[in-house]
Amino acid sequence: MASRMMWQPGRERIDAANMTAFMQAATDRWGTNFSDYAGLHAWSVNEPEKFWTTIWEFCDVVGEPGGRVVVDREKMPGARFFPDGRANFAENLLRRRDDTPAIIFRGEHGVRRDMTWRELHDAVSRLARAFRAEGLTAGDRVAAYMPNVPETVVAMLAAASIGCVFTSASPDFGVQGVLDRFGQVSPRVLIAADAYTYNGSVRPCLDKLPAIAAGMPSLERVLVVPYVDPAPDVTAVPHAVTLDDYMAPHAPGGIEFTRVGFNDPLYILYSSGTTGAPKCIVHGVGPAILTHAKEHRLHSDVKPGDRVFWFTTCGWMMWNWTVGALAAEATVVLYDGSPFHPDGNVLFDYADEAQITLFGTSAKFIDACGKAGLKPRETHDLSSVKTIGSTGSVLVPEGFDYVYDNVKADVHLASVSGGTDLLGCFVGGNPLAPVYRGELQAPCLGMKMDVFDEAGLPVAGEKGELVCTRSFPSMPIGFWGDDGGEKYFNAYYADYPNVWRHGDWVQWTETGGMVFFGRSDATLNSGGVRIGTAEIYRQVEQLDEIQEAIVIGQDWDNDTRVVLFVVLKDGNALSEDLEKEIRSVIRAGASPRHVPARIAAVPDIPRTKSGKIVELAVRDIVHGRPVRNREALANPEALDHFRDRPELAA
Repeated sequence: MASRMMWQPGRERIDAANMTAFMQAATDRWGTNFSDYAGLHAWSVNEPEKFWTTIWEFCDVVGEPGGRVVVDREKMPGARFFPDGRANFAENLLRRRDDTPAIIFRGEHGVRRDMTWRELHDAVSRLARAFRAEGLTAGDRVAAYMPNVPETVVAMLAAASIGCVFTSASPDFGVQGVLDRFGQVSPRVLIAADAYTYNGSVRPCLDKLPAIAAGMPSLERVLVVPYVDPAPDVTAVPHAVTLDDYMAPHAPGGIEFTRVGFNDPLYILYSSGTTGAPKCIVHGVGPAILTHAKEHRLHSDVKPGDRVFWFTTCGWMMWNWTVGALAAEATVVLYDGSPFHPDGNVLFDYADEAQITLFGTSAKFIDACGKAGLKPRETHDLSSVKTIGSTGSVLVPEGFDYVYDNVKADVHLASVSGGTDLLGCFVGGNPLAPVYRGELQAPCLGMKMDVFDEAGLPVAGEKGELVCTRSFPSMPIGFWGDDGGEKYFNAYYADYPNVWRHGDWVQWTETGGMVFFGRSDATLNSGGVRIGTAEIYRQVEQLDEIQEAIVIGQDWDNDTRVVLFVVLKDGNALSEDLEKEIRSVIRAGASPRHVPARIAAVPDIPRTKSGKIVELAVRDIVHGRPVRNREALANPEALDHFRDRPELAA
């Protein structure tokens, strides 16, 4: 079936796009000639030395590139980009020192705070001086157990200015969840808030800090940020002082940026940890600079003065991605709290108030707005919004319909996919090209994407594994504590030689875009046919009675049968008629193979802290296997709804 075009940029927008200017810069620099994005992309993966050099120059990367652009480019892992280069991450983000806004912040409980570039620079300079007085040096770890507030950005930039390694987690983690992450990387300094607010309630953090500090003998200092209580009592927390008191002896001034090796560590991020201890994924300074410069300036068309927002916590890589937009001289717009308190209009209200230009969110948020019947197009202005970004899970075709019918008709809807593993995107937005219903527009520049069958052969027009067949800068340095690199190798490279296997089940489209069907490790294999879970969700969640769904494969009679769990909207019951309707919709919209053998109702679905449903954990519970790291879930109690279900015993 032909792809349905939802939007296309006008000539004026194309001519003004950074991507267009970049194509011209590449032509001027190398004598190339690109007729379209496909030609530019082919050049970016076939000529990585020229491409990444042009990214460095076009995006005005601050640093020293050194003599070599890439060595061992065919090795995955093993390739290194700009191996002789030196840079400082904070130096690239703090390009300005004027009185225009650098950060706009709103909290759910009414707190409002903006910071100019000058104020941000001054705050970073003071905290960096305090860190240096503490004795911190390049390579030391600084951890943040923080809500999404300006102080978290200041802490990251101050740590990065010295060459320290920054790591963060959201404050909804309990003590064990924090220790499972930070305990592996031995931070010297922890910065934490006294509390945070969510869905109308205050949730304390201060009472957890003594146990967290006791569980990390490496800690020498705990900095408490007064967020809810203006004067929190920190006496019970070992090594604790308020952030203001810690910075008080240090006046603002210039910042001493320590340039480190291009591939030295900058961030430690964490896998979800739902199948064991979280992996500590280490990302480099230069790769983060290059990757985010490419994705912000080219794929997202971010320009100086734009206002970049993504709804995220500090435990999701989209926080790192968002704050990186400072390097594009954009204003970063932060929000902390529930996106549905007091109702689903809060983020759209914020978009108008802050004049957001890039409005980023999750596919689940878009779906929830549709389920709630919200029509921001009728209730809000949204004239500032040029781009709406979506990630975190598959944005189904009906999500595209909702955005263009009910949010804004003239907007670039960029559904993107990548993740924590690469600190960026494999497939994403192209501001020069049309948006097609249900499709991610294109492979990102510098990323040689393909779709492999089970034999490791490329397939066109068929579903298969998403892979990247050539090296790229933001491949992780490795996993912290994985000295021999075995865990790192097995995570991405063990299946296909010198190829990154990402774990998504996808298919190329006739437009050159890509459709995602869910995680390949959660893909169902019923009767020998592999089925993407998103194909089932798309059909089921169209029904008015269904709020949400999760599907797994249950081992049964020497095969796998499809089991569907549904969360019903208030006032509905899983009747025999509704079950028939669910099966009918799936059969008609997908195939008879997709029809579940069993359907059961549950009151809630377990999800990670970043909002992703956890199919593998549900599958383990159904099969009587333990879920090894319940602490990684936002609502672990929801797992109990799937245990010992009588519907699944026959």
